[in-house]
Amino acid sequence: MTRRVLIAGNWKMNMLRADGEALATALASGVAPGSAADLLVCPPATLIASVAAKLSGSAVSVGGQDCHMNESGAHTGDIAAAMIKDLGAGYVIVGHSERRADHAESDETVKSKASAALAAALIPIICVGETEGERDAGKAESVVGSQLCGSIPESATEDTIVIAYEPVWAIGTGRTPTVDDIAAMHSHMRQVAGSVLGGSDNLRLLYGGSVKPGNAMEILALRDVDGALVGGASLKAEDFLGIAAAAE
Repeated sequence: MTRRVLIAGNWKMNMLRADGEALATALASGVAPGSAADLLVCPPATLIASVAAKLSGSAVSVGGQDCHMNESGAHTGDIAAAMIKDLGAGYVIVGHSERRADHAESDETVKSKASAALAAALIPIICVGETEGERDAGKAESVVGSQLCGSIPESATEDTIVIAYEPVWAIGTGRTPTVDDIAAMHSHMRQVAGSVLGGSDNLRLLYGGSVKPGNAMEILALRDVDGALVGGASLKAEDFLGIAAAAE
């Protein structure tokens, strides 16, 4: 069993074209040949095509940050999975906590989006995670387990999706759970996802939540952690490449 580490950068709602292209160029030239990790960046939809062009032929892949559950139709402002694929992307994030909170996305909505991604030959990165209140109440594992069961589509297999665990209270705050907490949650996630998928030995589980070059090595060394979903640190080439180097 060999699961390649995946370091995914979520640029969120940041950067205009010149900045995005400059960052993509720096990543393309800075990634180490024969890197032990797969690198992925998920820029805003406005930048997917231009970033994909700058990264063409490099070891860095491109993804989207969200997609609609329908293939087409009267959905002003939304983007279909096939449109993201058409721009050169291979992945798409679905169910990020900011989408779940800001847009009231339910597990069923996330499942539908992940299904749409699979139908468009994209790999969905399905995000799950508990709030601080849920963790303090001792409900972290039950909340995340419920999200997994409700968000993984029936058409998924352990090879066609990625799961990202992001404790909501750690995103962008500089706080991270202890390594024991991360290890326990990822072990729980592999067990739950395995029951849904019929196996999870090949399923890549990412940790997200204030990942930086300084803490990446310790987190990535954990048995069931197969990479990271990186927010703020993905906006600087040096930091993002430093996290990737920690996977060596």
